[in-house]
Amino acid sequence: MRTEWRWCLALLLLVGGSSLATAEPVTLESLLGEMTNRDTLARLPEPSYTCSQASSYDRNTVEPDDHNSWMANADRSQWVRIEEREVDGKLRKEFVMMDQEGPGAIVRLWATWHGPQGKPFSNGTLRVYLDGSDTPAIEGPIQQVIDQGLLAGAPLSQGVSPETDYRRRGHNLYLPIPYAKHCKVTYSTDVLMDIGARQGEALYYQINYRTYAPETEVESFSMEKLAEAKPAVRKAQDVLLEEFAPQANSSAESQATLAAGKSIEGEFTGSQAIRELSLKLEADDLPQALRSTVLKIEFDGEPCVWCPVGEFFGIGYQPSEYRSYNTQMNSDGTLVCHWVMPFKKSANFSLKNLGTQPVQVAFQAKASSWQWDDRSMHFHSVWHELYKVDTWVGADRPGDAAYDVNYATIEGQGVYAGDTLTVFNGAAAWWGEGDEKIYVDGETFPSHIGTGTEDYYGYAWCMPTKFAAPFHAQPTGDGNVAGGFSVNSRYRALDAIPFTKSIKFDMELWHWASTKVNYAPTVFFYARPGATCNIQPDAEAAAREIMRSRAQLGTLFAIEGALEGENLKVASKTAGVTTQQRSGTWRWSNEAQLWWREAAEGDELVVEFPVEQAGKYRVEFGYTKAPDYAKVDLLVNDEKALSLNGYDTQVTTHQGELGTFDLLEGTNRLTVRITGHDAKAIQRGMFGLDYLKLDRVDR
Repeated sequence: MRTEWRWCLALLLLVGGSSLATAEPVTLESLLGEMTNRDTLARLPEPSYTCSQASSYDRNTVEPDDHNSWMANADRSQWVRIEEREVDGKLRKEFVMMDQEGPGAIVRLWATWHGPQGKPFSNGTLRVYLDGSDTPAIEGPIQQVIDQGLLAGAPLSQGVSPETDYRRRGHNLYLPIPYAKHCKVTYSTDVLMDIGARQGEALYYQINYRTYAPETEVESFSMEKLAEAKPAVRKAQDVLLEEFAPQANSSAESQATLAAGKSIEGEFTGSQAIRELSLKLEADDLPQALRSTVLKIEFDGEPCVWCPVGEFFGIGYQPSEYRSYNTQMNSDGTLVCHWVMPFKKSANFSLKNLGTQPVQVAFQAKASSWQWDDRSMHFHSVWHELYKVDTWVGADRPGDAAYDVNYATIEGQGVYAGDTLTVFNGAAAWWGEGDEKIYVDGETFPSHIGTGTEDYYGYAWCMPTKFAAPFHAQPTGDGNVAGGFSVNSRYRALDAIPFTKSIKFDMELWHWASTKVNYAPTVFFYARPGATCNIQPDAEAAAREIMRSRAQLGTLFAIEGALEGENLKVASKTAGVTTQQRSGTWRWSNEAQLWWREAAEGDELVVEFPVEQAGKYRVEFGYTKAPDYAKVDLLVNDEKALSLNGYDTQVTTHQGELGTFDLLEGTNRLTVRITGHDAKAIQRGMFGLDYLKLDRVDR
């Protein structure tokens, strides 16, 4: 039913004014040229197309009024169907990821994976069949196809930071794959592949694809045509990576110190397009200035941009040097954007200081001529923040109270071009399990359903490592699993989403911990004059104090006066590994513990703890039990305290008393000696110390 509707929409777009009779055919080269022509997004697409997504989203996601259905989370190893194909006298099972009538083009392919139950991934075969052929146009190990250079090198084929373990990366292919009539994408492997990967290999994937009107001429991809297109591929790679310097014939600039509540203004007149905005702020509290200094732009008398400058330039409110295709922060702190912003008669822009401190501003805008026509669009950016919102409202388990956050709902005609998400995470647990749901032109079921927030932004497995590529970036990810600040951006080129009447973008807020978060999406889109958006300027939100710590957010659980186990010095150990283990799930003080693992019976761990004044103290402690924790003896300054069985059927946290001891001024010792394992335990030689707490009793 949805497929038929999308075809009707394509026909309506065709009737609406595409000049297909004179249009050049869509080819690999033309798509690469479109990707790297910054003007393209600022005009309604020609030839017209719709953009949709095939993904491994949980197929139980069917009914918005059924919460368990709508927030289903087994977003892996889900398929259109499973086929069997006879090859050389043997049956080969192929899992169909996408099956779509053309003409069209795949414009982004993202994936990540893991093997069955902790085993290595099989790196099975990805095949792309075009125009009904039984011979794949593309065939190879999935890792090589997507990000190891079988089709193209970076940035057309690019994962995330090389510092991230390869098994924990998101993998992105932006090389377009056009097709004239039909496209089918499959995956095959010799290992177990069960639906939802409850036991077998897990493949998470998203495929963004265009569908053109039926009469559109498209030249289908082939490896031979890819070879012929090598010069165009190299040129596109160079353009995406080069430092851009636009040609401009007019500019406006200003330098000023903005007192609280003050602003600077500028304007352009005539039919032009802003090609570059650059901005440098200086303030005693620069992070606060990045949030409380707001950029406002009106094009042809219509309010189009209202956004804190940090979010507008993709860094949230934490300075971080990085560069994408659209935005960047240079090493000297200068913020730059290259969104093309056309206008017919005028552009009026201002920077206003909504904060309480003075901010020094150096601002420049560059513009050049633009021929305004009936396909030209205004650039828009809107921002809002959900402040100190709860993640589990009336729920006992992760996901039970997940809910959809509306990034924006736009009425009118235009193109969705990207977004930035700034998060302050209130717990040492992953905040972004939720999926995007994008409804175009009144769809009752979204044509885009994702597999996780980080997947949408091009990475995977909630990795905190910084990365920056032309179309996906994480300038700061520290808050992903440790709690605190993170910012992600996705910028769209060939995968931009046209809409003729409306677009609604929702993202699930699906957190693994019951906590609070600040959640601030910024949306970028182009629209014909007269378009409206439900997100309105919120000066109060931009002016309020930024979140800098989880204590400020009120979500950091800590035992008052505790000596945190994870911060104590490990004096010695006879075997095993000691690390800080962080989690917001287990109710550890400071959401962390000292974790000793890979030890055996008879091994000892000695931890030092300080005492300011000698005396008799009652020593309390926090500890962990779990299915793979050991039996231990605990000694304080070589005096036996107690024996402890660390086994439990699940991970649990406990508080207890070691006893009363004469402690020395300065350094004292806690010794942990492994004495064996419970008969029911998994024997992994583990022990977890949450904290020590000293209470003097001889005064």
